[in-house]
Amino acid sequence: MANQAQYRRPFHSTQPDYLYPPYGSTVTRAPAKPLIILPQTLTEVTGPVFGHEDVKAGDNDLTHQHAGEPIGERILVSGRVLDENGRPVKHSLVEIWQANAAGRYPHKNDNHDAPIDPNFTGGGRTMTDEHGRYQFLTIKPGAYPWRNHFNAWRPAHIHFSLFGNAFAQRLVTQMYFPGDPLLPYDPMFTSIPDERARNRLISTFDWETTNPEYALGYRFDIILRGRDATPMEK
Repeated sequence: MANQAQYRRPFHSTQPDYLYPPYGSTVTRAPAKPLIILPQTLTEVTGPVFGHEDVKAGDNDLTHQHAGEPIGERILVSGRVLDENGRPVKHSLVEIWQANAAGRYPHKNDNHDAPIDPNFTGGGRTMTDEHGRYQFLTIKPGAYPWRNHFNAWRPAHIHFSLFGNAFAQRLVTQMYFPGDPLLPYDPMFTSIPDERARNRLISTFDWETTNPEYALGYRFDIILRGRDATPMEK
């Protein structure tokens, strides 16, 4: 127990601020008044939560959810979910969503004129195993314009959602790809002041999980708290 880290607030500049004017949406949604701490209610603890039986085999394969295979570069995204002491967070629900290879979401509000892929919905989920491990088979997403500022393009990314043991316990973050030239121009990415913390959102190429002649591998570990915590969206 002596070697275990104690809880501390996130280190300065390692998490995005509520208000970051270069990221235009934060101007309207950032709290204008001091935050109020609400006491935990019984409903949060005893309310309905997801059941493990709701996660089916194959839900982590985004390439075989339709009649045909989606267009794009197949990738395997793997990693571990860990606490601040490096211990695995097991049996945790991990969900992802993303654009298709052309940079388009199958959503009515997505006005990008890139093609919609009928064989790619872009959503998947899985549970971490006893070692906190997860894996998704998917397509590498494309960059897309998002009109935040002049010539604004979002880097290729995958959204991650992690659930605890209640629906009120949810964390959301994004995974980026190494070597993406759009990263320095993306205000969502640069909203995290600390460079080392910011770079924890970039996956690493993973030769070990690369499937020969089929899919490249990328590794993305998620640390929930502590000095090496993964930056999360607010």
